Amino acid sequence: MGSHAEATWNGLEVRQIRASDLDVICAHREAMFRESGRTEEVLRAMAAPFRAWLAPRLASGEYFGHVLADQGRTIAGIGLMLIDWPPHPAHPEQGCRGYVLNVYVEPEYRRRGIARKLMVLADHAFAERGATYAVLHATAQGKPLYADLGWAGTSEMARSLRDEGRTP
Repeated sequence: MGSHAEATWNGLEVRQIRASDLDVICAHREAMFRESGRTEEVLRAMAAPFRAWLAPRLASGEYFGHVLADQGRTIAGIGLMLIDWPPHPAHPEQGCRGYVLNVYVEPEYRRRGIARKLMVLADHAFAERGATYAVLHATAQGKPLYADLGWAGTSEMARSLRDEGRTP
């Protein structure tokens, strides 16, 4: 199935993300981070800035992806972007990477292969756009699935630049 088609899979509607999916994407992102142990304070702080960030990217198509719906209710989704990145040994001739974010399946729909289906759709969407390399940040819950699909850990490290009193 091409990413432009609407279809069904295991009785669920499969379609591309639309600008009208803003609320459900925001709700799924919040639920994903809540389930991974983030505090309500952090989630509240993120909510409005994420919505403001996402809305124009949904409208422009810069943020794309798929949702699965059961009788009109969105029960799962995956967000995708192409991010500007210099050519790198992992993609030596390409100045971008695919980026997977906001993979979420409602709890009562888990363990049915839905997240796996979303990842296959992501592979196709990236291929259609010519991306040859993709990255994601995995929750502990998602790591086994991603590893099973051939994703591997990288050497990436991170730190908050908000730390007071530290100098580079």
